[in-house]
Amino acid sequence: MTCIVQKFGGSSLSDVDKIRTVARMIAQVKKQGTDVAAVVSAMGKTTNQLVEMARSMSPKPSRREMDMLLSTGERITMSLLCIALNELGVQSISLTGSQCGIITNHRHNDAQVIEVRPFRVMDELAEGRVVVVGGFQGVSYKRDITTLGRGGSDTTAVALAAAIDADRCEIYSDVDGVYSADPSTVADARHLPEVSYPVMQEMSAAGAKVLNAQAVQFAKEKQIAIYARSTFDRRRETVVRKLPPGRLAGVQAVVSEEVITRVRIGGDHALAGFKWALGLLEQEQVPVKEIHAADGPDDSGASRVSFVVSSPDVYGWREIRETLAGQLGDAVGFDTHLGALSLIGEGLNRTNATLIEALALLEGHDIAVAGVTTTSFRISLLVPREKIDDGVRLCHGYWISSTVLDPGH
Repeated sequence: MTCIVQKFGGSSLSDVDKIRTVARMIAQVKKQGTDVAAVVSAMGKTTNQLVEMARSMSPKPSRREMDMLLSTGERITMSLLCIALNELGVQSISLTGSQCGIITNHRHNDAQVIEVRPFRVMDELAEGRVVVVGGFQGVSYKRDITTLGRGGSDTTAVALAAAIDADRCEIYSDVDGVYSADPSTVADARHLPEVSYPVMQEMSAAGAKVLNAQAVQFAKEKQIAIYARSTFDRRRETVVRKLPPGRLAGVQAVVSEEVITRVRIGGDHALAGFKWALGLLEQEQVPVKEIHAADGPDDSGASRVSFVVSSPDVYGWREIRETLAGQLGDAVGFDTHLGALSLIGEGLNRTNATLIEALALLEGHDIAVAGVTTTSFRISLLVPREKIDDGVRLCHGYWISSTVLDPGH
């Protein structure tokens, strides 16, 4: 029998009427003879509301207690969805992440899935039930409840699909797939019917909100195709899967991350300061990216190191920043006026042509570039935050849409 995993985001489940709509969708699939495991997020803005409640009690609540608190959001949704399914005559059962065997490491608020033991899920599916799983959560090897970070329900869905050998994994949200840019910024952003794993992963890491980057990595490792769809508009979709090299070459998307912090460490002992900072950031579970380090002197005779933090996603960033400043003093600086603009696609850096064009295009429109980072599938440029949207539209017009711009003017 065919088996699928369907994941529904918070916007698809924001009220009881939408939960009933999702229940009818699942019931229709089940009645066609397909086994269904549904992974659900918390309703609407529930997670944000829980965070605000916790912070009204403490400026930096315990990570462990935050996991206990935040995991309740998905439990509410999964119970209501099962009640709705049972009313439609569809046998169903709700399971928490721990009950369905999602084992994680012991990092609270940003845990990594290390194993899935889906025995309970398989038993319930064999009994003909729809299994509704609370996403975003698991249990550590120390038997503590853990959460997987923002967007972690995507990871739950893909990991579960791999564990139960599902035929496909469908991710439902309020958008009908992946676009070449954020449609709210670029009016003529193009819908992308297919995206390769590495391109999607780079898009997610660079600021696109459609899919979770860890989930895409998991799908790539397990070769699971992801179908990104709208819950309420089924006319088209984006399939994320392995594609032949060169099938989709060049710039495929322009993605931005508006709020970041670039941390700069200078002075005669910059590398030693950087090593200490990395230890602190690892202890506080803060991921860093775009690291630039050199132990040779710059024009002022000092070494220098810099890296970027996606600061809005960091738990307790204000306190962490104060600790860095207190330890490193004048040697550390924080650039909060920058955003990141990224060109994503295959083969962008086989030559320097795309980077040269990007720099000329932005310079020609008075957008200063404060930093550059490249990978095989990405060119990221740090630009003033207030210029991010203009830069996205310029780059999208030049490489993707029909607008033709001269990069020198």
